[in-house]
Amino acid sequence: MSLLQTLFDAEIHLGGATILWREIVGNAFGIASAIGGMKRVVWAWPVGIIGNALLFTVFMGALFHTPQDLNLYGQAGRQLLFITVSAYGWTTWLRSRHDSGEAVLPHWASTGQRIAMIATMVVGTVAFAKVFDMLGSWGPWPDAWIFTGSILATYGMARGWTEFWLIWIGVDVVGVPLLFSGGYYPSAILYLVYAAFVLWGFAVWMRIQRLTAARAASDTPSDTAVE
Repeated sequence: MSLLQTLFDAEIHLGGATILWREIVGNAFGIASAIGGMKRVVWAWPVGIIGNALLFTVFMGALFHTPQDLNLYGQAGRQLLFITVSAYGWTTWLRSRHDSGEAVLPHWASTGQRIAMIATMVVGTVAFAKVFDMLGSWGPWPDAWIFTGSILATYGMARGWTEFWLIWIGVDVVGVPLLFSGGYYPSAILYLVYAAFVLWGFAVWMRIQRLTAARAASDTPSDTAVE
């Protein structure tokens, strides 16, 4: 038990900053999960869940007595919701792979689904900002934006909506300055690295989407009857 506690509390010191190894490891699992999502492989989900569990203990800094000693309730809460949504994505991709041989086929969300996503983003950000502020979260508004966008993006990935990559870009734009200012340097750097993967993943899913559409068009029999 003491060995596990030692590993749990292990630190690295860079300049004047103290960083927990579990923050680095949790973010490494996050990057691995992003790569798996881009490649549309099912193992992306359980790998992400492990990273989420580790990062929950990092962002509840005052509870787990981390060097930052800050509670980011949005960042911590989204790790728990990530685990829930990831379980849904995991089962969805497994079922899809069993039925069609593909874990997921990238496609655009419908107009109605896009409107619902925008409405959820606005309402969720306002509502969670108020909740996080009452809980004493450090930076409740950006925390709420990141929280809401992250859940939407994860759900969109599970559904195979190509837009989920664009939602992640919006999350990264707010997340990087928030985490740097809070002293969560590995997580802030992950957001920067992740932004590159997001752009790459968006391009990959767009290409798959175009190839799938072209293949479907070529497989459609001609409407012109042969006399």
